[in-house]
Amino acid sequence: MTIARVALDVPLPRLFDYLAPDATTNDIGRLVAVPFGRGTRLGVLVAVGDTSDHAIDKLKSTQAIRRDLPAMPMDWMQLTQFCAGYYQYPLGEVMTLALPPMLRRGRLPVRRKAALPERPAAIAPPQANAEQQIAVAAIAASTGFHCFLLYGITGSGKTEVYLQAIAATLAQGRQALMLVPEIALTPQLQARVAGRFPTAHLVSAHSGLPDAARARAFIDALEGRADIVLGTRLAVFMPLPRLGLIIVDEEHDASFKQQEGLRYSARDVAVFRAKQRDVPIVLGSATPSLESWQHAERGRYTRLLLTRRAVAEAPPEVRCIDTRREKLQDGMSAELFAALAIRLERGEQSLIFLNRRGYAPVLACPSCGWISGCRRCAANLVVHLADKRLRCHHCGYENGIPLACPECGNLDLHPFGRGTQRLEAALATHFPAARILRVDRDSANTPKKWQALLADVHEGRVDILVGTQMLAKGHDFPRLTLVGVVGADAALFAADFRAPERLFAQLMQVGGRSGRADLAGAVMIQTEYPDHPLYRAVVDHDYARFAKAQLQEREQAGFPPFTFQALLRAEAPELAQSLDFLQLARAAALASEPNNVALYDTVPMRLQRLMNLERAQLLVESPSRPALQAFLGRWMEPLYALKAPRELRWHLDVDPLEF
Repeated sequence: MTIARVALDVPLPRLFDYLAPDATTNDIGRLVAVPFGRGTRLGVLVAVGDTSDHAIDKLKSTQAIRRDLPAMPMDWMQLTQFCAGYYQYPLGEVMTLALPPMLRRGRLPVRRKAALPERPAAIAPPQANAEQQIAVAAIAASTGFHCFLLYGITGSGKTEVYLQAIAATLAQGRQALMLVPEIALTPQLQARVAGRFPTAHLVSAHSGLPDAARARAFIDALEGRADIVLGTRLAVFMPLPRLGLIIVDEEHDASFKQQEGLRYSARDVAVFRAKQRDVPIVLGSATPSLESWQHAERGRYTRLLLTRRAVAEAPPEVRCIDTRREKLQDGMSAELFAALAIRLERGEQSLIFLNRRGYAPVLACPSCGWISGCRRCAANLVVHLADKRLRCHHCGYENGIPLACPECGNLDLHPFGRGTQRLEAALATHFPAARILRVDRDSANTPKKWQALLADVHEGRVDILVGTQMLAKGHDFPRLTLVGVVGADAALFAADFRAPERLFAQLMQVGGRSGRADLAGAVMIQTEYPDHPLYRAVVDHDYARFAKAQLQEREQAGFPPFTFQALLRAEAPELAQSLDFLQLARAAALASEPNNVALYDTVPMRLQRLMNLERAQLLVESPSRPALQAFLGRWMEPLYALKAPRELRWHLDVDPLEF
């Protein structure tokens, strides 16, 4: 009797056996409809055999093997099995995540017969400088798996290196996969790639596409028709039979780490996939992650350097404005206002960067001390004056701005702090004739609005930009010559040990928007700590010095990349429920012989309450990745066996970025 082992989209770390008389080994990787509970589910057929751990007469039969749908290739199966094992997540849920939604439902996209568009002439590549030529030659000369860390300052032409490496890959008849951190970067990069390779079949893969488009792109990649796949983190799971090159742009970016469900790092999965397929991979960044930098220091990755800007003669001049003895006006210094006025006179563009959207972080009553707290989260409601709302940036809860204090009735409520909306209003008052544009997730909340805002900037209809990290990377604004940074100091003393790394990357990225063409650029950072080593490294454009100091601190403190971590989190209506579950989990962990693994105390999370759930965590750490993985594998079975309240949820985050 033939037994089919099926991976189903259920939160259980196991496969399910079914009788399948017509199944053969050729069906491995196909979707299969099976009875489950009182209904029917679609799963992936993982293995075919003639034995089962369950009584044969107790097994149900498959309903249909979907041979009308494409079978997943063996390397794709192995990739999802690696993710399930490394991130300790049920295989069925991993495979479901990796498939486009339409295929998960057992549907094929309709293929419309369209007239072939006229192929534009290929855009000739610019003349590469010496450093770019060395980088391209090194990538092209690599045989088999090789990981390159392309470290290039902002504006040094990393994208041109990517494009020439892709050209060499296509010339060999192979496919290229390029990952970018955010959807917002995809359209403009897609246009550039399409212009360079007009005869290549380029497909885009990200969650912003319609279901049918995502499914068509997936099938085109699977069947070898797609030459280039460009996408965000989910694109790392695209099946590519002719894969010859993987590129991860902005490899340091936290967007590559999924923060719900399967908490995988697309960058790390991409490195595994390159090794699995024996192809080169290029990780590019102006501010590499400290993990990747350490790998390059130890010789595991080959570092390629781009130290010169490709178009501009020099990087922008960076200066710190000491605000300790200066009375700021609307949060900005006289020196920054003067610099803005000079750019307005020249007809140049400026960017004021504040990574906090809304009008003010909190509304408060000076009489009784009431503050606008979120009723569902341990966070404040942010003042959004433009639409007269108080809004939680964690859970989305909102209500109107009260006319009086809800506690004491005081009519004189004050917004404290400042966000992009307040900064925009202040600049409009100071420069009434200037054309000011605010760019954040409130003003650019749809792809259409985002593209319209970018068009206004590129076509010169904007004098001063006020923006968050949405504008910090991947954009070329030729007439932008000044970047002013407001409110950066808070990250210097954050509890998160990764905060300095993120701040340095953010400052280098946003500063890199200035002076990218033939106009000289300048960056002004307002700070009360102008002599802080982080700011001095930014002023000197010296990432290597910053990275060396950070790695020394982390080694002394026993932080990654010198240790390896996993976080078990629990959330429930009451904090005691979460803590009690984690205590049971900790006891189960101690009973499973955690050799060379440290288990810390269970503690509430920094944001303890989120969406009416109280959250706690248990940190597990080891100096050895294999030791940690072996322990996690042993720990999973007793974890799933723990009795917990029905309303409690838990998950494991391997290599966590957030605490």
